[in-house]
Amino acid sequence: MGKIAFIFPGQGSQFVGMGKDFYEAEPAARNVFDAADQALGFSLSKLCFEGPEEELRLTANTQPALLTTSTAILRVIEEKIGIVPDYAAGHSLGEYSALVAVGSLAFGDAVQIVRARGEYMEQAVPAGQGAMAAVMGMDREPLAGLCTQVAATGDPVQLANLNCPGQIVISGSAAGVSKAGDMAKEAGAKRVIPLNVSGPFHSVLMEPAAVKLQEKLGGYEINNAKALVVANVSAKAITNQTDIRTALIEQVASPVLWEDSVRFMLEAGVDLFVEIGPGTVLSGLVKKVDRKVKTIAISDIPTLEKAVEELKALV
Repeated sequence: MGKIAFIFPGQGSQFVGMGKDFYEAEPAARNVFDAADQALGFSLSKLCFEGPEEELRLTANTQPALLTTSTAILRVIEEKIGIVPDYAAGHSLGEYSALVAVGSLAFGDAVQIVRARGEYMEQAVPAGQGAMAAVMGMDREPLAGLCTQVAATGDPVQLANLNCPGQIVISGSAAGVSKAGDMAKEAGAKRVIPLNVSGPFHSVLMEPAAVKLQEKLGGYEINNAKALVVANVSAKAITNQTDIRTALIEQVASPVLWEDSVRFMLEAGVDLFVEIGPGTVLSGLVKKVDRKVKTIAISDIPTLEKAVEELKALV
């Protein structure tokens, strides 16, 4: 048998009602939601299960909500299968879920940190001044060149999420993203899709948030990881607490190298990716990097039951 990676979704995968079936059916999941409510001092679980959606969509709520739902599902998987991954990785915010999975961050700490991270990211750039857009069907080098050209004129824009071949998100000032998007279309990009986000994440405009996060992280313990974590900023495996701390701070204003992270794990012998949390976004991205690799996505009780059978057969 090859190696297994646990992968955790980031912002954009949330939906009202996520985790509710786990909360009702599984004490291990209920404990996680209850711990989140206690750590934050308000009912995050109610927001996950009942909404309203516009509240759940606020970055400062989305981030702890996704971390909590992913961790709740993870705890149930651990209880039912007892499987330990060789690698863990998460997309942007999902990196925190990965760090909880490998014992680097205590869940109660992680949920407070990502709540603050969301607030810092919301505060970094006034509403409407930043933007993000997905550019489809263009390679990274020419797109990076266009961004550099636009940024040189005083409108910051850069590659933010390198998700899979032919899907790259750009981020920066509203003007910069608009100009780079128009140039990308002229240069042959298939489509440019503006994203409904509250800020220019993973761009230099997020540096004020990174500074605040560094200060916040200083108050929390980060442990060495028990399994290899593939960091967004480097697409390399790390386990050392100092490296993890640095990666989390750099990640806020740096691109998410998701395609590179997947390729790194494939080259390291990973042949099964288990996506833990709402949705199937990451499984789809993994398949776009390598169609043949096996993925399992666990987001509700039916997908859990199916996965338990499949995984027990492998272990």
